[in-house]
Amino acid sequence: MTQKILRLMEMRYGVHPDHFKTQTTNELRDEFLATGVMTPGAVTLFHSFYDRFIFGGAVPTGGALRLENDDALRSDYFLERRELGILNLGGAGSVTVDGTDYPMARFDCLYVSRGSREVTFRSDAAGEPAKFYLNCAPAHREYPTTKATQAEANRIELGDEAHANKRVLYQYIHEDGIPSCQVVMGFTELVAGNIWNTFPPHTHARRMEVYLYFDLPEDELVMHFMGSPGETRHLAVRNEEAVISPPWSIHSGAGTVAYRFVWGMAGENQSFADMDAAPLSTIR
Repeated sequence: MTQKILRLMEMRYGVHPDHFKTQTTNELRDEFLATGVMTPGAVTLFHSFYDRFIFGGAVPTGGALRLENDDALRSDYFLERRELGILNLGGAGSVTVDGTDYPMARFDCLYVSRGSREVTFRSDAAGEPAKFYLNCAPAHREYPTTKATQAEANRIELGDEAHANKRVLYQYIHEDGIPSCQVVMGFTELVAGNIWNTFPPHTHARRMEVYLYFDLPEDELVMHFMGSPGETRHLAVRNEEAVISPPWSIHSGAGTVAYRFVWGMAGENQSFADMDAAPLSTIR
């Protein structure tokens, strides 16, 4: 049985940095914060006009959930002109792509090729559902559908205890990993006792980015900082909420406790080193 629960894809439009400076807290949250990403029993999607990036969640709690086409894409099927990255943040499950099943444990990642016609999501146990986080971008060619486990991801240690930013980054879909046209995807976890991510901050004008914060206890939060280095603002972000980061914006956060976040990008290139540092002397 396939569940047919689908929320309409929510559109998010681009904001000029000068306009950004005039926005209230609620206006910033309406533009850049995505809530309800992991809705039980549903596929939930958000479409950002920055690099036409789509992100969202699929949480099967009964039968399978299908990635349905959306009229906004003006395509015959969802991945006709797009590629998809999937990272499981919950219990064990599986993703079926055009009849081929891919078992997905927690922190398994699946890249789904452009041209894949049918994608469905299942949980092994409804009481401990899989939580499939989705990142999707336009693609100009097909790369093979490929799965990687956490052990197969590229592991990078960053930061130090003295700056409270010691963290481990796992790269799955990237220039030296699972190949793709645009999508770059992985996750970062803070070491216990550390709170800062992506700090010192940077921008990358050639790529947009979305952060999904997760594994935050209900009574904890992350203060996510964004904006041009000289004109920053913040958003209070709770568990399984996502923040859209425009190419001109920093994207950094400080949590009330250690946490994890998925990062996904799309744009002109996939170079991890392609970033413009924002020295602390420039941050305001």
